[in-house]
Amino acid sequence: MSELEKEFAATLQARQEVGPELEPQLVERFVEKLEAEIDRRVDQRLAARRRSQPSSMAPVVLGSLGISIPLMGIAGGTAGLGGIAFVCLAIVLVNLFWAATRR
Repeated sequence: MSELEKEFAATLQARQEVGPELEPQLVERFVEKLEAEIDRRVDQRLAARRRSQPSSMAPVVLGSLGISIPLMGIAGGTAGLGGIAFVCLAIVLVNLFWAATRR
């Protein structure tokens, strides 16, 4: 029997002993413990999920560098300095967006 099941049984027993006048307080106390247990389990699952997901940005950084070199060459050859600036800005924005969605 889990701790929560024991608490529920104790709440039901106390309800029978004290009567209906204290029932709202008993229910409120049990609900608070239930919410705390739910929060604990959610936090535990989120922590486990964070541990299982790689948080390294190395593949994104290396991929960005690998893509940016030919793109800057093409943009520089066809559009000049403005094209190179545009490619750099686009790569920075993509990396910022990726980093923001990973949090």
